[in-house]
Amino acid sequence: MRLSRYFLPVLKETPAEAQIVSHRYMLRAGMIKQQSAGIYSWLPLGFKVLRKIENIVHEEQQRAGHIPLLMPTLQPADLWRESGRYDDYGEEMLRIRDRHDRDMLYGPTNEEMITDIFRSHVSSYKDLPLTLYHIQWKFRDEIRPRFGVMRGREFYMKDGYNFDLTKEDALHAYNRHLVSYLRTYERMGLQAIPMRADSGPIGGDDTHEFLVLAETGESEVFYDSAVTDIRLGAREIDYDSHEECRAVMEEFTSLYARTDETHDEATFNAIPEERRRSARGIEVGQIFYFGTKYSEPMGAMVQGTDGQKVPVHMGSHGIGVSRLLGAIIEASHDDKGIIWPEGVTPFHVGIVNLRQGDDETDAACEQLYTALTAAGLEPLYDDTNERAGGKFATMDLIGLPWRITVGPRGLKNGVVELTSRRTGESEEMSPEAAVARVQEIYAPHMG
Repeated sequence: MRLSRYFLPVLKETPAEAQIVSHRYMLRAGMIKQQSAGIYSWLPLGFKVLRKIENIVHEEQQRAGHIPLLMPTLQPADLWRESGRYDDYGEEMLRIRDRHDRDMLYGPTNEEMITDIFRSHVSSYKDLPLTLYHIQWKFRDEIRPRFGVMRGREFYMKDGYNFDLTKEDALHAYNRHLVSYLRTYERMGLQAIPMRADSGPIGGDDTHEFLVLAETGESEVFYDSAVTDIRLGAREIDYDSHEECRAVMEEFTSLYARTDETHDEATFNAIPEERRRSARGIEVGQIFYFGTKYSEPMGAMVQGTDGQKVPVHMGSHGIGVSRLLGAIIEASHDDKGIIWPEGVTPFHVGIVNLRQGDDETDAACEQLYTALTAAGLEPLYDDTNERAGGKFATMDLIGLPWRITVGPRGLKNGVVELTSRRTGESEEMSPEAAVARVQEIYAPHMG
């Protein structure tokens, strides 16, 4: 993409309403525009990153054997009355009445609707196990929306639902989701720690939240510092294996890590003092096992192996796709702007032309742009007439992980400059070598 043809409305000043880093930088980098309290338009750069995050979530869900579908944003209230949650959910639910005087709601979650879909089409244990998921806009009428996309009213979320014959099978689905979430977050350059949490209005006794440590986190968390040393890495896990998924579950949850709602001071104090930590965390996902909480009242039954009708065991699993974008910025930035991890960057590399209008410099930039594009990469070429300092400031603000700087002085020696946004280190090399190096960097992220 050529910057002269792109829509990137960057701001030099920080808007007064922005209270945390991610909100400030998303506004300044032209990623979002507030339309009303807690509701945002996603401008091209922000939308591009949102899609990168969404694609990773889709890939890892389907890698784990989960099946995508799409449910509507508006739901009939009668389904929620069946489960008993319509009156219990509270004022966060936006209730609507249509022209035919039917009670509707803007969905904050989809347990009722997915259960209705299941009971309409599945009647035998032979069709189990089954996990369905979708990525859809949700709405919760927060009393005080704040922190940009971190605590908005409208948000983009992946929610998945497993249906199993037995509790043992449902707990395998729980463990399988934990593994798939760990891989999802690591691909985004995040370390999200699974922590024992409170189930809230979803219900159930088994639940873990995934939290990214950040000073601006809304939750206080307590953990054994050894948990931050664990990574899934490149390990291949057989998602069909109960034993392998359980082993990963135990590895990542055997050490103490809890949110403030479930914190146990006595257990925490039994950890060696030098490993005890308290911090703030940003929730980016949660998994639940809630048994037959929805299937029994809503009649989601299947014929079991003995011919008798039994309610299925269920769980739900959510990832805050739009919230993840803010969480990544909170975890990866400096005083100049965002620092995108390679897995989610909107563009792979920025090209900065230091002498726009100079024939040799323009030609070198065009050749780089063509070569990078031919290699399957997405460069952002700053071909504007902005001064060099302004170009560098924009590249630092929007946070592309790598920058190639092209100027007459370097070209006289046959070199351009490749710079890492994260470290600030630069290296001079030929244009061909710069293209090859960027290809090498992104090879693990190109599927």
